[in-house]
Amino acid sequence: MRLRAIANFARNSLLFTAKTTTTTRSKNHLNFRVPFFVRNHTMSGSDQSPSFNTPRMVVKKVLAKSQSEGDGAVVRRAIGISELRNLDPFLMLDDFTVSPPAGFPDHPHRGFETVTYVLQGGITHQDFAGHKGTIGAGDVQWMTAGRGIVHSEMPAGAERNNGLQLWINLARKDKMVEPRYQELLSKEIKRAEKDGVEVRVIAGETMGVSSPVYTRTPTFFFDFTLKPKAILHQSIPESWTSFVYIIEGEGVFGSAHASAHHILVLGPGDGVSVCNKSSEPLRFVLIGGQPINEPVVQHGPFVMNTQAEIEQTIKDYHYGQNGFESAKSWRSQ
Repeated sequence: MRLRAIANFARNSLLFTAKTTTTTRSKNHLNFRVPFFVRNHTMSGSDQSPSFNTPRMVVKKVLAKSQSEGDGAVVRRAIGISELRNLDPFLMLDDFTVSPPAGFPDHPHRGFETVTYVLQGGITHQDFAGHKGTIGAGDVQWMTAGRGIVHSEMPAGAERNNGLQLWINLARKDKMVEPRYQELLSKEIKRAEKDGVEVRVIAGETMGVSSPVYTRTPTFFFDFTLKPKAILHQSIPESWTSFVYIIEGEGVFGSAHASAHHILVLGPGDGVSVCNKSSEPLRFVLIGGQPINEPVVQHGPFVMNTQAEIEQTIKDYHYGQNGFESAKSWRSQ
């Protein structure tokens, strides 16, 4: 039965969004400092002149594709589609929308991290280790699936529930670490504002503020809003992969114009300039990460380095071993 379920995951590309939650903060709320090299390389601001030498240009522009996912949910998939299969170290980016009775029932993960950023409504989460709770608008959950997690993710209310879900690969040495959660409530996310540019720092540091989130795969994640006519100059570590996903509005990124629901892959350089020439606010996330440069073998919700490791993972899940010991008996409520 479980082998058939995993086969269905792979066949239907059920890359479930992991809207994970933890309300028992004394147990699971982990405050890690961002590694120095991440903080040092991502400091930038909304200054009128760039603080970098080589501006990054848009090398690929893709409109996120709407598709059914989970049990009746709809996602706009930006990474993980034929036009943009993956973007080392990023495996998937979904802009999800879900309302009852739709949702994401019990499903497993191994070998990567998931980041859920709720934009509207809320998501209720349970997992087989006893973690449960709800994250609401503006909250973020950073989950390291590591050696194995089985969980469910369902809408918290009758209204529209919308957010972003990012999958970040883990290096071979980290794929079998113990699962862990980091949670930031909206009020805890650091913000800064200058010259018509506002930022919420999910991971990394910019405009003089930093996030406490520890990124096992070095990553920054910024949520920017630019008022009309505002300009942003943001530095980016030169060797890192980076992209933009536009949540609402339209703007000029480097020299490329783009509007909502487009993902923009940025080419080489050490920074990007963004201008909002419209009369409405522009909101987008700018995300970057250090490439892992290892083979990626993915079978639905499992991401490893070799086919043999995938086959072992399927057996582990089926037989309830090597991290999936509770999988056979657990069902979400």
